[in-house]
Amino acid sequence: METDRLQYMSPLSSRYASKEMKYIFSEKKKFTTWHELWIALAKAEKELGLDITDEQIHEMIDNKDIVDFEVAEAREKEVRHDVMSHVYAFGKHCPKAEAIIHLGATSCYVGDNTDVILMKEALELTIEKTVQVLTNLKRFSREYKDMPCLGYTHLQPAQLTTVGKRASLWMYELALDVIELERRLEDLKILGSKGTTGTQASFMDLFNNDEFKVKRLDGIIAKEFGVSGCVPVSGQTYSRKVDANILSSLSGVAQSASKFSNDMRILQSFGEMEESFEKNQIGSSAMPYKRNPMRSERITSLARYVIVDSLNPAITAATQWFERTLDDSANKRISVPEAFLALDGILNLYINITSDMVVYPKVINARIMEKLPFIATENIMMEAVKKGGNRQDLHEQIRIHSHEATLRVKRDGLNNDLVDRIAADETFGLSREEILSAMDPILYVGRSPSQVEELITEVIDPIIERHPQKNIETEINL
Repeated sequence: METDRLQYMSPLSSRYASKEMKYIFSEKKKFTTWHELWIALAKAEKELGLDITDEQIHEMIDNKDIVDFEVAEAREKEVRHDVMSHVYAFGKHCPKAEAIIHLGATSCYVGDNTDVILMKEALELTIEKTVQVLTNLKRFSREYKDMPCLGYTHLQPAQLTTVGKRASLWMYELALDVIELERRLEDLKILGSKGTTGTQASFMDLFNNDEFKVKRLDGIIAKEFGVSGCVPVSGQTYSRKVDANILSSLSGVAQSASKFSNDMRILQSFGEMEESFEKNQIGSSAMPYKRNPMRSERITSLARYVIVDSLNPAITAATQWFERTLDDSANKRISVPEAFLALDGILNLYINITSDMVVYPKVINARIMEKLPFIATENIMMEAVKKGGNRQDLHEQIRIHSHEATLRVKRDGLNNDLVDRIAADETFGLSREEILSAMDPILYVGRSPSQVEELITEVIDPIIERHPQKNIETEINL
């Protein structure tokens, strides 16, 4: 609508996150979950002996997907209380059940339990998408496990690795993230029905001080929502450390994605690899020839936001007073959904890039051959020793020749002539052909191909098997 363009709208909703993740944190999802919690509470209370009828419960079930926003908003203007406004609105559609909706509960029964339920669904979607990235990287790593390329330490050329082995580093970090997310999901517990200060006093009153029934109430509600249980103790709210721990795990995924995106940006600058570039895509408004790594840059940008945002619930958890304080609410409403929405945008981009990365073997090989004479010097020196050379003398000669060849490349802009220099030095006793035979790049990649296969078999495949792939939307705005 045109009126929407006259007010701020978060880019996380309008530009980056998927419709699935946006729905999880939507108003409709929030309030229908409140309805489901009231239904679960009524069913549990009936099972434990309270005077609640099947007719009342069925009426609530029949109307659980109806959220009368207009009635609730009008009521909230009168009573200044969001939960009681929705109790009122739901009751208008469930007149027979009106008297038992929210019976014995405090606002956090729907507020906090809903927050955990939504985080559970958001974690499941996050894991699905992260595993999709792993699937893409697995395919890529295996395809390029034998292709040598320059390794870099300190962003300076180092010993060789392979294109697939480098991708395995991205893959392994994400595997660690998935394992962490799985653990968070497995350990996740809802608040349950704890009352105003966590003592369950109102429910003790409802059940005539029958502790077994009050305790059983929590178990029935937890089972209804497919979580491992309810927290054993709480104040009015569940511990805000739960939010802090979950966002810390989301930050971990963002960190891994950012490392990948920065590597891709550098590789695209080197001309070794790049994001796929669509036929009509424009890389720059001023420079038509540009092919900028814009999706990787966006990952870096959004990851920075998620990493910083993870501090919000940590600070909130550290500043809660006694049984509850309300300074968590406004921050929590923003920081938790936005962390999931931003990470969802990151994973959409990560899936998109890894599904079609472009590799330029000739550029990679040219960069190898420019540096390989330096990297191969140890092998060349060993061959010369086998022919009777003195290791210490050979080392000094290689040092001199290497420095002279480096000056020729860096100062004069000429080609690397280290092989010719060594071949012409009688100290080595090696022909040019003998030297070149020691310069096959595959001789310098170590166990890279085997390491890729071992990682896939021992770590990646078990994760993928635990999470069969679904039809995940990953459409992105370029």
